[in-house]
Amino acid sequence: MANLQIEIHDTKPALGKAAAAFAAEGLRAALSQRGQARLILATGASQFEFLNGLVEESGIDWSRVTCFHLDEYAGLPESHPASFRRYLKERFAARVPELGAFHYVDGEASDLPAECARLGGLIGAAPIDVACVGIGENGHLAFNDPPADFETDQAYIVVELDEACRRQQLGEGWFPTLADVPARAVSMSIRQIMRSRRVVCTVPDARKANAVRACLGGPVSNLAPASILQQHPDCRVFLDRDSAALLK
Repeated sequence: MANLQIEIHDTKPALGKAAAAFAAEGLRAALSQRGQARLILATGASQFEFLNGLVEESGIDWSRVTCFHLDEYAGLPESHPASFRRYLKERFAARVPELGAFHYVDGEASDLPAECARLGGLIGAAPIDVACVGIGENGHLAFNDPPADFETDQAYIVVELDEACRRQQLGEGWFPTLADVPARAVSMSIRQIMRSRRVVCTVPDARKANAVRACLGGPVSNLAPASILQQHPDCRVFLDRDSAALLK
């Protein structure tokens, strides 16, 4: 049964703290019930406050947590400021040194379909307890730009990034010009995200307001990929006043 809930907070720090508390609750429950937990983390400017909040949560035995991340640019070296591997190592893994494992997406792999297969084997070994995601300015979920593939059962896929997605990365300051933004990426698929027991979706800022309205206030459609979250049995979306401004 679908159970999408929406929380609206006055500030980004408050939003991040509330989202982190909801994610931590899911991790603690998994650790208590099954002795281990599996976590998916997103990246980007929308996740700064959330990740700060998550590493500050108490009562999580990180040595029994295995992490995955949603996506990575194809061909971008880890040394690049926009590398999602670099982002997560600096903003999360380095702050949780006792972490059990983190399976990173190698966007520099010479054979990207083989990298997708490798990651698919790892993530398919057991269910994901908590998936932490955002919504892109074009409504994408991970790097599944519209029209997103709602049907593939592959856990990770190679995708082409549309111009709106690439312009978002430019606008957030990760790249000096649009031509510098990679045109391809490895992305976790929609169905793999939806297999997670709990989804925590963190979406601040006015520039996301149109996407929030399309994905949460409209019908489920692969033209608004994150709208699929409306069908998840345990999903909570955390907004601030700006990102929620166009919701009725």
